[in-house]
Amino acid sequence: MTLNDQQEQRLAKLRSLREQGIDPYPPRCTRTHSAAEAIERFRRIEASLGDEPDPEAISVVGRVVAIRDLGRIIFSHIRDGSGAIQLYLRRDLLGDERFAWFKRFVDLNDFVEAQGNLFRTRTGEISVQVTGFRLLSKALNPPPDKWHGLSDVETRYRQRYVDLLANDETRRIFVVRANLVRALRRYLDERGFLEVETPTLQPLYGGAAARPFTTYYHALDQTFYLRISDELYLKRLLVGGYDRVYEMCKDFRNEGIDARHSPEFTMLEFYAAYCDYLDVMQMCEEMVVHAAEQSLGTLLIPWGEHTIDLTPPWRRLTLRDALIEHTGIDFLEVNDQAELYARARALGADVLPTTVWPRILDELLKTFVRPRLIQPTFVYDYPVELSPLAKRKPEDPRLVERFQLFIGGLELANAYTELNDPLDQLARFLEQARDRELGDEEAMPIDEDYVNALMYGMPPTGGFGIGIDRLAMLFTNQQNIREVILFPQLRVKPEPTGLAEDLAPYLDLAAAPDQVSGAAPSIDNDVGGS
Repeated sequence: MTLNDQQEQRLAKLRSLREQGIDPYPPRCTRTHSAAEAIERFRRIEASLGDEPDPEAISVVGRVVAIRDLGRIIFSHIRDGSGAIQLYLRRDLLGDERFAWFKRFVDLNDFVEAQGNLFRTRTGEISVQVTGFRLLSKALNPPPDKWHGLSDVETRYRQRYVDLLANDETRRIFVVRANLVRALRRYLDERGFLEVETPTLQPLYGGAAARPFTTYYHALDQTFYLRISDELYLKRLLVGGYDRVYEMCKDFRNEGIDARHSPEFTMLEFYAAYCDYLDVMQMCEEMVVHAAEQSLGTLLIPWGEHTIDLTPPWRRLTLRDALIEHTGIDFLEVNDQAELYARARALGADVLPTTVWPRILDELLKTFVRPRLIQPTFVYDYPVELSPLAKRKPEDPRLVERFQLFIGGLELANAYTELNDPLDQLARFLEQARDRELGDEEAMPIDEDYVNALMYGMPPTGGFGIGIDRLAMLFTNQQNIREVILFPQLRVKPEPTGLAEDLAPYLDLAAAPDQVSGAAPSIDNDVGGS
């Protein structure tokens, strides 16, 4: 890497500031109003002012996002977390020296503090008529081209801070995501759920069909795994006496990366005693609707070329009927692995001859059913072989009480009436072990401690998990999961950037201990300049 001309110029300004005795990175600032608060204040009192400025001085702070120099007047916009406000700087009001200092030393991306009086310009924009200002943070990198923004996808993901700085839409996406998470928590908190935390590092992974990430715990001299799910720990808490628990956490699955899969992702799981999967289905519908209303203000969501309508009630469809409709295969009749494999291959499914029966069925669902489920649809009643932690249906023990939620072709949620029979659970674990021996790397290991927990008794329970990243994709109309993860996983670039080497000659510009002061210069001090 080699520093560009703008970086060199900004470093030169930094050197000049140090030589003037001005700290370009003071530790404190004064703000009386955010940008939004300042604008709202002026709107409230404008009628009483006539054509005069607000007599009460205020102080605003923010990043410089625009500068327009008209000679004796400078218009500049600064932005904080609430929005942007215009600064109006006049040479005759500031004085020649300070006006010239602003023109020379303040650049786009710098953070400044400005003091002055609110008024409305002749073009109608509420502004701060600046009487004093101070540099708060000197930016050494210029912003991306304001006309084209930051559009390179890899750079946007690797340098998310620049993406957020340059692209309003990116900032909006993560505000929606934060509001979505807040709404989900509020829904559960208001219904008596207790938020808990369970281990990320686990001596035995479980709760889902996935390959784990493995690490070594030196202090215990033991192999540990990053969790693929928090399900089995949360259900242990129901054994321990809690009726309703939930956790929002990171899970990790050692799988491929594509537009809908990230190896590190966020899940919300909840477990409710004395409920079954039909109760949970109702809660799921209510919770997603609540989240949409709170974070979007609508139940009509654009999704590619479609408009998703979240208005209840949502469609309910058995897995058997869904597969018959889209593949012609009745899994209750085709229960032989070889026959199911032959029919799946004839349809074009991507499966190997060694793929076990439940994995073939899952592939048929993903390939031929899921993409066609655009409007909200609950698919329910799965074969027991595909659901080792769910309770059998009393009227047909070949099936379990399980549903998945699909919207926009996305698999969003998974839920069961939880299996609480310890002997049946052990038998299912043993079946998973046989599948593992047949080559299914995602089959669950036997968790004897969990079986022991069930032996103490777990009440009838409904359990539920929803992918926060995919729900955020849906709510923000993003077709790639990396767009809704602030710092997505990427392959590390092998070559060094060279930034440290380029900046080494400028390290003398870092604040020395005797230059650091607890108090920053007053905002109305003459800043000087040369």
